Amino acid sequence: MSDKKIIAIVGSTGAQGGGLARAILADSGSEFAVRAVTRDPSKEAAQALQAAGAEVVQADLDDEASLERVFAGAYGAFCVTNFWEHFSGEKELEQARNQAVAAKAASIQHAIWSTLEDTRAFIPLDDDRMPTLQERFKVPHFDAKNEAHSAFEDAGVPTTFLHTAFYWENFIYFGVGPQRSPDGKLALTFPMGNAKLPGIAAEDIGKVAYAIFKAGDEYIGKSLFISGENLSGAELASAFSKALGEEVAYNDVDPDAYRSFGFAGADEMGNMFQFKRDFESDYAGARDTAKVRALNPELQDFESWLKANKDRVPIG
Repeated sequence: MSDKKIIAIVGSTGAQGGGLARAILADSGSEFAVRAVTRDPSKEAAQALQAAGAEVVQADLDDEASLERVFAGAYGAFCVTNFWEHFSGEKELEQARNQAVAAKAASIQHAIWSTLEDTRAFIPLDDDRMPTLQERFKVPHFDAKNEAHSAFEDAGVPTTFLHTAFYWENFIYFGVGPQRSPDGKLALTFPMGNAKLPGIAAEDIGKVAYAIFKAGDEYIGKSLFISGENLSGAELASAFSKALGEEVAYNDVDPDAYRSFGFAGADEMGNMFQFKRDFESDYAGARDTAKVRALNPELQDFESWLKANKDRVPIG
């Protein structure tokens, strides 16, 4: 491992970081080595990475010193936060800043910050078309990530800003897949109208990140916007119908109705979908799958992802 450049991967047992770790480990000729950063090295996913050849280390995003320790000696760092663990935009921003400061202290030569758009640039806080959340955000898990760009820039960390998209794995883990109504029919429910929803397999985010690291300094200071395919709610429902062998309807609802559904984060997700609907030309328009495929030739479209994962999607 000593003759290879170390990539310290935050969230290595999660969706994006795990995808990057596996992409590097699967490449026997890689110039990089994986340092898998996790809060709990004993968990099964961490042990699997270690068995595959990763160095597994412990750190906490709330502890800047622990991050500086695991970044030390690394060439690159993949930095990410998970809003859904705590539902706090401010906490996400603090954890991002901790990673930026630690990356600077460790002299990281290339960081990738997994980010999203700042929706407040499109719909200001005083615009009542969408409720303001947590006092100063419209979509906290978007806005806080984008606000954190300045932490990396101000610290002088050479950074690529990787704007991701809706994980198709959300259909597996977030309960947003087809639900069965009292009449027995399946429907996919989103407040998206006819707008296209950019989506991507989490594994492909990792593969794109790997391509960015392999490109050296080509993407430092740049923003990349990625998706695997941009599909409307009706097109997603049609793909589910084909994969499941049963008709799945698309149920378009008003964002206010979606925000009222009552599950944890419903207001956040209602705002998120409304932003993607109302600013489709800016959000979906920024994500050119042909450019993404140039970085990751193995990029999956939704049909191929669903074919491989349909049995993992819980049908409500």
